[in-house]
Amino acid sequence: MSVSTSIRINQELYEQAKQDATVEHRSIAGQIEFWARVGRAALDNPDLPVSFVAESLASMAEARAQSKPFVPRSGRA
Repeated sequence: MSVSTSIRINQELYEQAKQDATVEHRSIAGQIEFWARVGRAALDNPDLPVSFVAESLASMAEARAQSKPFVPRSGRA
């Protein structure tokens, strides 16, 4: 069960979340939650590039039906 809470954020951050949410097909709240998860995971894993953390979290949220199987480079023709 998900519980929502209202918070105040800077208008500039809200506008950036609104723009990014549109591009990423997320709600504004979903975009801010994604940024928070990326930030938390990046702090927990300082040895990993933030872009890797963000891409990993995004892929984990992707529906399995949309995913592509991993094919190692050695297995490509």
